[in-house]
Amino acid sequence: MHQTPAQPQPEVAVHDREIESLAEFDAVAARGTLARYRVQAVDLTDRTDVLLTTDTAEAVFLGCPMSDEAGAAVRASGALVFPPVPDLPFDPYRAFVYTPGELFDGLGAGYEATPDARSYAWFERTRADGDIFASMLRSVHDDAVSDALDELLSGAPVVGVMGGHAMARGTAEYAGAARLGRDLARAGLTVATGGGPGAMEAANLGAYAAPFDDGMLEEALRLLAKTPSFRPSVADWARAAFEVRERWPDGGPSVGIPTWFYGHEPPNAFAAHIAKYFANATREDGLLARSTAGVVFLPGAAGTVQEIFDNATPNYYESRGEPTPMVLVDEAHWSERLPAWQLLTSLAQDRPMASRIALVDRIEQAAEVLKRLSI
Repeated sequence: MHQTPAQPQPEVAVHDREIESLAEFDAVAARGTLARYRVQAVDLTDRTDVLLTTDTAEAVFLGCPMSDEAGAAVRASGALVFPPVPDLPFDPYRAFVYTPGELFDGLGAGYEATPDARSYAWFERTRADGDIFASMLRSVHDDAVSDALDELLSGAPVVGVMGGHAMARGTAEYAGAARLGRDLARAGLTVATGGGPGAMEAANLGAYAAPFDDGMLEEALRLLAKTPSFRPSVADWARAAFEVRERWPDGGPSVGIPTWFYGHEPPNAFAAHIAKYFANATREDGLLARSTAGVVFLPGAAGTVQEIFDNATPNYYESRGEPTPMVLVDEAHWSERLPAWQLLTSLAQDRPMASRIALVDRIEQAAEVLKRLSI
């Protein structure tokens, strides 16, 4: 009897084979196979029976606690198991970006007790000793964070807000940056910053305030002004932010992308999603590359100048007429004190990016100009 040949099964995209929670694990395992799946940072200590009876051929388990019996069984079936690394203040295989509560857990005992501070202390101990294992862990962690960030921002119109860390709470500049973040979020954009203090915190605060009435932000600014800087006490500075969050829970989401390379600058607590990196170069490039709806550059120093031209380079070489908008705020700063505008316009001459750059004098103009450049 003639039999119709079996049809080849379509390949499943790699990202569709990622399991990042216990609920996802249970749902997939219920189908009868975990073969070729990637299970990332899921605690499987209570799933020994499932692992012993389910096909795990060519699966990969990244930092998943499991019993010795289960580990031996899945290895025997052809799976790869990368066990959790003991005594680390961070999970190199993490499946999601951080939350403020996660990084500042234990703040009541002082900032030094938090996972954020302990991760920086580990980084300081290991980054100069040449230990290939430590450098591998940093790389694995940063790659996992990038993967999580890509999943988080998939399809989102992201606008970057760049600016210096020195902008103090209680200043007119800080309030202006916060209103900018609110305006951008209310326009349907996902605000992303470098995730630190100063202008970065202000923009994340504004996005957090977006769902509330305008009076909420003004009151929050007054409360935060009592602790203007993370110096001398990061703990006091962070507690003030969490007090605002507790008074007005469920604020609007935004993204912060900080780095332990600048460990003296703590992450701010107003970004709902924090993608923190060990490698600053990876962090800076990733922040700009993901700012698909444009970037606003507030007054800053060397770091912000570098970001302007890091962002200008792909725009300069963009040949399809689709460079991302760039808005520089404070004409005197960018044309006199640090004359980046002159060089930027020289680069833009006769290039498609020329129609996508602008210099505005007042921060209140930035959101509207960014939207106009995007048309």
